[in-house]
Amino acid sequence: MAITAIKGCNDILPEESGRWRYIEQTARRVFERNGFSEIRTPVIEKTELFSRSIGDATDIVEKEMYTFSDRGGHSVTMRPEGTAGVMRAYIEHKMHAQDPIAKLYYLGQMFRYERPQKGRYRQFHQIGAEAVGIADPLIDAQILNMTLSLFSELGLSEPTLQINSLGCAECRPAYRDALIGFLKEKQGLLCDDCKRRIASNPLRALDCKSAGCAEATLEAPVMLDYLCNACDNHFTSVKRYLELTGGCYNVNTRMVRGLDYYTRTTFELVTGLLGSQSAVAAGGRYDGLISQLGGPAIPGIGFALGVERVSLLLEQRDFSTSPDLFIATMNTAQREKAFSLLAELQKREIRVEMDYEGRSLKSQMRRADKLKARFSVVVGENEIQSGRAAFKRMKDGAEIDALLEAEAIVSLLK
Repeated sequence: MAITAIKGCNDILPEESGRWRYIEQTARRVFERNGFSEIRTPVIEKTELFSRSIGDATDIVEKEMYTFSDRGGHSVTMRPEGTAGVMRAYIEHKMHAQDPIAKLYYLGQMFRYERPQKGRYRQFHQIGAEAVGIADPLIDAQILNMTLSLFSELGLSEPTLQINSLGCAECRPAYRDALIGFLKEKQGLLCDDCKRRIASNPLRALDCKSAGCAEATLEAPVMLDYLCNACDNHFTSVKRYLELTGGCYNVNTRMVRGLDYYTRTTFELVTGLLGSQSAVAAGGRYDGLISQLGGPAIPGIGFALGVERVSLLLEQRDFSTSPDLFIATMNTAQREKAFSLLAELQKREIRVEMDYEGRSLKSQMRRADKLKARFSVVVGENEIQSGRAAFKRMKDGAEIDALLEAEAIVSLLK
């Protein structure tokens, strides 16, 4: 019986990898232009890192983490998200001692045990950015504008920005009490998960996908009505900076995000093109997270996008790569010349293919068509003797005579 991939863990095949490479390269370019540097952290961490940062009452910690004991009896977890690991590295390596301000980005696999569906998998990939050490709402606006720029440069206009404020430790308790009181009155209409979380994580009821919970909480209290002056001023400033720079947004008072560490500004980029998996990027401010993990009281804000979901939005576009040139030959002696030429051209970053199996000329040209080569050339005895060949432009059949040497071919192909 053939061995297959684990359910929810996907192979990224060559026809897809071009899209992924495009997303990754675009993200790197946008991030580095905004002053962010790459950080790479392990895919496996101590379980305590995620239970302390994400929150014991979240879906991720309660139901979705891949947690197990290693051979030393230590509880370890495959990372379910990227921010906690980046903050752990920031604290562990005392990056704040060198400079309290750090702009970091990452790319990599995450793991959550969820029911696989289109755009949501058990092994999935995120690209994220974190700005640490800046409390001013200007950095919130920069992160939001950077996210919008990234999607714009990917050629995607569909995701729209939704923002909200979750307040802070000063103003959220009063809102939490009001929300708990409201939910207790509606308890009979809530799903079992939301009933269970009324005391431990009541905000999740506002984000529940159950139709009954969505209807029952339509008139729920709004966090924006409970913001303290500092949080209200912060959120007002974020909106003003976005408007100054042309950043389009909508305020979504029901957005709460699924992680406990968020404070003040939270946001999502959402689309109607992926069914229930509407969020393609999300993030927010986490001013208490670093101190919660044992570091100094330093603020932070960040976001992550789901590569699989963004790739789905790009699936109608062709990112495949084709050879610049296919070299066909007639016999062994000519294949030696062709192979030498192939090696010289590849050193000059020209994509070249040739026949490796001594097939007929007709079969070789079919191969050139299948690979969608831009040009083809037949290297025969006459071509070798004269040092010239007819290069065929495959899209229209036009033939161009040129020297059969690397420099001349590079000029022709460019």
